[in-house]
Amino acid sequence: MVNRNPRDLEELSLTPIERDFSDRVQGEDLEFWASDEGKYQIIHKENQRNAFSPSKILSKFTATQLVTMSGAASGFLAGVVVCPLDVVKTRFQAHGALAQSTGSLASKKYRGFLGAFKTILREEGLRGLYRGLVPITIGYLPTWTIYFTVYERAKLFYPEFLKSHFNLETHALNHFCSALTAGMTSSIAVNPIWVVKTRLMIQTGSGSTIYNNNAENKSAAQPKVERTYYKGTLDAIRTMYKEEGIRVFYSGLIPSLFGLLHVGIHFPVYEKLKLWLECDLKSASADEQKSTLGRLIAASSVSKMIASTITYPHEILRTRMQIQSSNRNKSDKQKGKLINSIIKIYQKEGLKGFYAGYGVNLIRTVPASAVTLVSFEYFKTYLLEISGKL
Repeated sequence: MVNRNPRDLEELSLTPIERDFSDRVQGEDLEFWASDEGKYQIIHKENQRNAFSPSKILSKFTATQLVTMSGAASGFLAGVVVCPLDVVKTRFQAHGALAQSTGSLASKKYRGFLGAFKTILREEGLRGLYRGLVPITIGYLPTWTIYFTVYERAKLFYPEFLKSHFNLETHALNHFCSALTAGMTSSIAVNPIWVVKTRLMIQTGSGSTIYNNNAENKSAAQPKVERTYYKGTLDAIRTMYKEEGIRVFYSGLIPSLFGLLHVGIHFPVYEKLKLWLECDLKSASADEQKSTLGRLIAASSVSKMIASTITYPHEILRTRMQIQSSNRNKSDKQKGKLINSIIKIYQKEGLKGFYAGYGVNLIRTVPASAVTLVSFEYFKTYLLEISGKL
């Protein structure tokens, strides 16, 4: 009896015979294959199943491709989980700009995180908490796919580069440079999606936005484009391009690049905490992985809180710039928009304005960081392990 793999049988032009001759012979799960010439071969059904097992399929991918898949999966999961929190955060960050144009009435609309959550749920329903879900999911998926792919490769590149060019050998600097490189790449690539997401998240439904959702606000003089209501993601892309040109999709990019300091702090601290807390999934047994999960959550949460506290003002600037009009007829006024935004926030809101929605932001970003980083670690370890590349 010859025990062959189904692939070998296909090369010999053998096919399963039509009549069901499969049977168990002396405890063996067998299947008969026949050729056009009447020749027969017998194989183990277990071998046939193994030919299509996940490990066989995943072994065809490189380690880099598996890391990319892990980043995409963690990004998608994070986008779905944190969307309601992201909506509340965006409303808070846009809140200061709204108060400047509509007065004290608008400034009283949202009172704290729970108050904002309840207000949105009451006035707009569950759908209101998922405004911008499509772009945020589309945004998180490529953002973290690109980020983790570049970050993992940069971690291999920078140690040798820094040593040969600057004679430097420090893990912190390696992680810092890797995080900056990955952050810059993903920010430039995905910024248009985040602009669309922000515009959709300040909409309140029924053809209105937070700028014109009641009679009092409708009387306020505001630029036409700020009143534009988008029917969906594709409509937003078409309308924004038609009314404001291609440049609108890169609104807030400069503050985003300034915000690279955030990942430059977050990931080196995260990597250091992983070492201190011994969060190595590769060497952890099944029993140890439960406690490892808790330590990974702690490492991702603490590192995110530290980075967010230091760099939060850039998010305020980015959000304010993304909701501003980019009217091409007033392009001269767009020069120095970043500086003007800083001055206006300071004059009207003081230093406190640069931390508007900070508490809400932590409530959103800390669990988002935990979901993203922890799921990435598990996805990556699992895929590399079953593919035999760990």
